[in-house]
Amino acid sequence: MTSSTPPPAAPSPSGPPAPPVPGRTKPLRRLTARGREETHRVATPLELFFDLCFVVAIAQAGVQLVHAVAESHAGEGILNYAMVFFAIWWAWMNFTWFASAYDNDDVLYRIVTLVQIAGVLVLAAGVSQAFEDHEFVAVWLGYAIMRCALSSQWLRVAWSAEGPERTMALRYAGGVLLCQVGWLGLLILPEGGRAWLFLVMALLEMCVPLYAEKDHPTSWHPHHIAERYGLFTIIVLGETIAAATIAVKSGIQENDALGELLPIAVGGLLIVFAAWWIYFVVPIHGHLRSSRQSFLWGYGHYFVFASAAAIGAGLEVAVEQAIGEAHLSTLAASAAVTLPTALYLLTVWALHARHFKVGLAQQSVLPVTALLVICCTFLGELAVLAAGLVSALAVATGTTLTARLAAREAREGAARASNAAV
Repeated sequence: MTSSTPPPAAPSPSGPPAPPVPGRTKPLRRLTARGREETHRVATPLELFFDLCFVVAIAQAGVQLVHAVAESHAGEGILNYAMVFFAIWWAWMNFTWFASAYDNDDVLYRIVTLVQIAGVLVLAAGVSQAFEDHEFVAVWLGYAIMRCALSSQWLRVAWSAEGPERTMALRYAGGVLLCQVGWLGLLILPEGGRAWLFLVMALLEMCVPLYAEKDHPTSWHPHHIAERYGLFTIIVLGETIAAATIAVKSGIQENDALGELLPIAVGGLLIVFAAWWIYFVVPIHGHLRSSRQSFLWGYGHYFVFASAAAIGAGLEVAVEQAIGEAHLSTLAASAAVTLPTALYLLTVWALHARHFKVGLAQQSVLPVTALLVICCTFLGELAVLAAGLVSALAVATGTTLTARLAAREAREGAARASNAAV
């Protein structure tokens, strides 16, 4: 993650640098900054593979969250979920912004990226142990693999760079490694102190980019970053649908409870459809210009990704409660869906929608929708269906308001043109 405005690409007589052509480049190349103004900058197959493997870890965290909530251990489950999800999200985000600025796609870069993928799979393998036994060895080891691999990439940048850029790369490498030492506290501190350690270390981790780039920013690409975050959002929402579908299928096959599960299935599907629509309705890459904007936008996606994944876990809890396999009330099961949905709506509004909405009516759609979704919690067995209908209504309302505004602006433009002609 970066926190500063990247410098413009160095001009060249032939325009922005062309991407490497397979078979025509050296297997090992200097890891130098890419230009912000590159054209046709899109996610690479390696980045897509990276995302899919990270979602494996998110799925494991979601499964354990379901078990914790279903067994009436929601507080403990949410805390463990927040800690594990931070490790997954922060490693993903650091790689994403680094790749946007320095991806040269040589052999060593690919190998180190694959090592990071191996790290998240190790982390995923330790998620259940972290939730059930409060044992974080595998989670720490997986995170350490990812972070050390990223630190080696920054050392490659330092070896290829000079001056302030080299200093920036060394700060990144050192900061990442020092934070990793701090995370050792998860292995040695008593359980009561781990939450405080997590809070302190998470803040320190997020300060590393601020310190590293205070004198020299990296040259991340706005279109590329917006696409990468959008693709990861799609993958997380897809995992949410998959998890909920499997839960509904199992409930129907094992308990013949179609009548009880149909409202949950329809409501959950409407929620996920609305979540997709709301996220992608605005062209966010145009907003990523200043250092403050990129900092808040990138960090704020912790809540977007975490809440989107938690919606799937909540739908699974609602299914288990409906078929009598969860030890919690209907109200609690409904809250497991409505609360993360409301958080998702508010976060997407804060990061995306509010920058593109005009007038009080447009600005109020998502905050009011979030409040209504929370109110749906108290509707008993129809809570999830009601939340889905409210979310769909929000999409319809927002689309209608935008269309009316566009039509009014078109009429006003035509009137001005007619008056000018006269």
